[in-house]
Amino acid sequence: MRRTINIAQASVLLRSREDMLHSGLSERGLHALVASGAFIRVRRGWYVDAVEWKQLWIEGQHLLHVLAAARSAGGRGPVFYGVSAAVVLGLPLYRLTPKNVHILIFGRRHGRTVSNIAQHNVEVRSEDIIEVDGIRCTSLDRTVLDLACSLSPEAALSIADAALRRVAVRGQQQDPDLAAQWHDRLGERAAVLRVRGIRQARDLLSFADGRAQLPGESVSRLHLRRLGFTDIDLQTQVMGPAGEVYWMDFAFRGARSFGEFDGKGKYLDPDLAGGREVGAVVLEEKAREDAVRGVTGWGVVRWGSEHIRTAGDLGSRLASFGIRPC
Repeated sequence: MRRTINIAQASVLLRSREDMLHSGLSERGLHALVASGAFIRVRRGWYVDAVEWKQLWIEGQHLLHVLAAARSAGGRGPVFYGVSAAVVLGLPLYRLTPKNVHILIFGRRHGRTVSNIAQHNVEVRSEDIIEVDGIRCTSLDRTVLDLACSLSPEAALSIADAALRRVAVRGQQQDPDLAAQWHDRLGERAAVLRVRGIRQARDLLSFADGRAQLPGESVSRLHLRRLGFTDIDLQTQVMGPAGEVYWMDFAFRGARSFGEFDGKGKYLDPDLAGGREVGAVVLEEKAREDAVRGVTGWGVVRWGSEHIRTAGDLGSRLASFGIRPC
């Protein structure tokens, strides 16, 4: 069962060579644990239990790489950049598996990659360098802007939506004033940049919406736009028969149907499942859907990660339920 972790939790999982030896292991025993696959060597001198490692999403695994790099560097540590800054900030990496840890370098040095550390000599304002639980990285705004230029549209929008959600969404509702301030601030920064990928970044930042709870919802929304859907509401509130409140991911008004993205995390991630067993979550989702159908008379169509690999896949799924662009 995959799970997410923060910096404090990553610190508990990451064990130094000295920690391992002080626990009674010999050098030979430590090498044997790594060779057998019982422990993962995250970086020279830093290890994590393989069972714990396999239970983490990609973001958590990369965060462990980042933390190991920070501890290996000593002192205040480097300033993490790009996708490495993203995991420090708790942003999602949609279908990304970083091969390197990314850091900033300053001065006249040229960027290079050494021991899986990719160095970037780019100009960053001092106010765009922050510290999160002792780890330095680029700020939320700067990280979103950098990655909106460099990642695929799907991955970039997932990050922008998550950042806007953190800034402007409380519960299921987005504060329009806070969202407008975010759009204005990022839009102004993007307007004056002349870097590769900035045209994509400007488009995606203007399209960002914090009501997307999962990367799969962000990608679904991007595909819906590509398919020509315009008459869509996000996070529509529905009152159940006993006064309970439900929030539906998408509402296709023309088709009188709701759409729900079913990511595996909803059922398997303990944080999203609220500690409930998978069976209980499934039954609750069915009861929720029945209640929504009963009070609205609308249909409900669900789709998962396998349906959003391309816009065509999602379009075919919706068309099978009679939902087409309007």
